[in-house]
Amino acid sequence: MNTTIIQVPISKSLRNEALREARASGFSSIQDAIRMFLQKLAKREIGVIFEPKPIKLSPKNDRRYAKMINDVLSGKVKPYVAKDVDDLMRQLHGENN
Repeated sequence: MNTTIIQVPISKSLRNEALREARASGFSSIQDAIRMFLQKLAKREIGVIFEPKPIKLSPKNDRRYAKMINDVLSGKVKPYVAKDVDDLMRQLHGENN
């Protein structure tokens, strides 16, 4: 078998946490888990998505934005609807006032 070695420097704490989770998932080692991941990735059987963590609002801002949403949904506040792209750009630049 024609093999190669991939070296990735990581902290000992990350290695230990990953090993603990790999074993809990049934792998005998981190290498086995990484090997399986790479095989699945190479065959396009899995995808990888990196998403930012959601923003956690303070209770005060959470209430503020909830009120704004309720005002729009209840019809109390009418949202601006642009007629076309130029109209939207004028609104965004404050030129429709």
